[in-house]
Amino acid sequence: MVKNIIDRDPWLKPYEAAIVGRHNHASSVKDSLCAVSGSLKEFAGGHLYFGLHRCDNGDWVFREWAPNATAIYLIGDFNGWQQSEDFRMHALSNGVWEITLPHDSLSHGQLYKMMVCWEGGKGERIPAWAQRVVQDEQTKIFSAQVWAPETEYKFRHTHFKRSAGPLLIYECHIGMAQNAEKVGTYDEFRVNILPRIKKAGYNCIQIMAIQEHPYYGSFGYHVSNFFAPSSRFGTPEELKHLIDEAHSMGIAVIMDLVHSHAVKNEIEGLGNLAGDPNQYFYSGDRRVHNQWDSLCFDYGKTEVLHFLLSNCRYWLEEYKFDGFRFDGVTSMLYYSHGLGEDFLDYNAYFNGHQDDNAICYLTLANCLIHEVNPQAVTIAEEVSGMPGLAAKVEEYGYGFDYRMAMNIPDFWIKTIKELKDEDWKPSSILWELTNRRKDERTVSYLESHDQALVGDKTIIFRLVDADMYWHFKKGDENDVANRGLALHKMLRLITSSTINGAYLNFMGNEFGHPEWIDFPREGNGWSHKYARRQWDLVDNQDLLYHYLGDFDRDMLSIIKENSRLLQTKVREVWHNDGDQVLAYSRGKYLYVFNFNPTRSFDGYGFMMPEGKYKVVLNTDARQYGGFGLCDDTVEHFTNYDSQLIRQHKGWLKLYLPARSAQVLKLVEE
Repeated sequence: MVKNIIDRDPWLKPYEAAIVGRHNHASSVKDSLCAVSGSLKEFAGGHLYFGLHRCDNGDWVFREWAPNATAIYLIGDFNGWQQSEDFRMHALSNGVWEITLPHDSLSHGQLYKMMVCWEGGKGERIPAWAQRVVQDEQTKIFSAQVWAPETEYKFRHTHFKRSAGPLLIYECHIGMAQNAEKVGTYDEFRVNILPRIKKAGYNCIQIMAIQEHPYYGSFGYHVSNFFAPSSRFGTPEELKHLIDEAHSMGIAVIMDLVHSHAVKNEIEGLGNLAGDPNQYFYSGDRRVHNQWDSLCFDYGKTEVLHFLLSNCRYWLEEYKFDGFRFDGVTSMLYYSHGLGEDFLDYNAYFNGHQDDNAICYLTLANCLIHEVNPQAVTIAEEVSGMPGLAAKVEEYGYGFDYRMAMNIPDFWIKTIKELKDEDWKPSSILWELTNRRKDERTVSYLESHDQALVGDKTIIFRLVDADMYWHFKKGDENDVANRGLALHKMLRLITSSTINGAYLNFMGNEFGHPEWIDFPREGNGWSHKYARRQWDLVDNQDLLYHYLGDFDRDMLSIIKENSRLLQTKVREVWHNDGDQVLAYSRGKYLYVFNFNPTRSFDGYGFMMPEGKYKVVLNTDARQYGGFGLCDDTVEHFTNYDSQLIRQHKGWLKLYLPARSAQVLKLVEE
């Protein structure tokens, strides 16, 4: 019998009633939704009904849910943006409005909105279910757009299956992915960036800012139009082509899905669609997320569940996305949004301060996503450590495939900022990297995109700072640059090799992208100077950046070569905090780190299974910008020890240069 999360973790036993109660609540809601629709997938078909659609006979039909409206008109460039009886919608039941129009009433590319009337007011609104929204370059006004091209995009890879083994995620942003100081496009990303990602060895891309958002500088997290891919990057067909091309390269594509909140805008967004500011959102104090200046969905409403679950299905089926990284899950789970909470004991997860409606939604979303595509990937961005988040629903979990290991980048920042190099403790490092719920898979990462935003620093910038501008040319390196180069490789290696699920890198960090991200805004003269990626730096063989990129590629190849990495435990072989030496094994691979900034060690011994070991990766190799103090062509044999003979082990003795790491593989004869 499959064990549930309570069986696997006895500390959860006192909270069994709450855990089972949440599970039963989600199951009950699911049953009630399926009782009417037949399945969760059928229930989540709102995008096929609402919004603007072309009928089989060529006519048009448009529907919207607006229970507080007294009248709704379609307005656009087809009728001079004026209310007219020919474009007046009529009310159906349950707050649904509908209009059917002759085939020649609308045409591809035309702009439109709703003029919504309610008791005491009216206003122009973009439909909630709009699948194409564009912004006028001169007026900056957003409108929905009729999108019915003569030729629809036909996917070549309709049943993509990602490769087995660890998920290696390349997080990226379409608009800032180009070298030029401008907003990049889907086509430019497909042509210029996808080949780089493939060559670098990543097997998955996680795309930010896909859902339309009024303010570019929000990084895509203040969504206004949930069913519309951002038009500032190109057309729907171009996004589909990008995803199809990625699949042809064996690269899975997941998107940042923002269901944790919505932009407050009323004309562009859902803030006040029909005179009821709470149509989609909680009322009272729970409506506004003050720290984010956004609105919080009411996950207890069936119509909101319908909207958000349909959104999940829509992106999976219409664009062939392979899954989602759910943003802001902590904010969803707690009435406090996780702010001011310490989460020091299990009571913090079951003290009545949790939003059971949101928990129910997340559970249903995972059920739906895996019903639509059993191979889909779901990742929770969650910082509190809520038990069961990445456990199966039938095991009383919430159904995510992975949870973000958000403690890791915070740990690295704290270590670099607060500790001298000689005070780094390898035992603490390994504990932090492997401190996780053993039955839940995580996404490990060295640094997040937040660390690159204006006002903060990337890892490489914390290590090297302004010396990057003056001493990152070959032959001009100084001690600061050499230290940064060495540690950047070591930190990525130890973070990626201790994963229990997936590894993530933000675009450009693999080669130590300099500086911060600062989107165009009034304060910088609307400049794109820092909202781009400087690929010319890594392409320039006279600079040090390519060393970091080359190392990253070979580091990932070791992970992929070790096909059973996730089936093998991280087994500590040795640590000595005084020496600052750490060694651990995973299957036939041995990882050895010497964090000591000044001391190298000769003949440092480790008890290892008998045999021959070959160095397969060394951070100090000259090809990665190191000093080349080891001859990595030398094969290493375990030395006989009579006391270890029964364990079939011997002493493996190695030379460990200061501030370096190496990976060795047991070679079978």
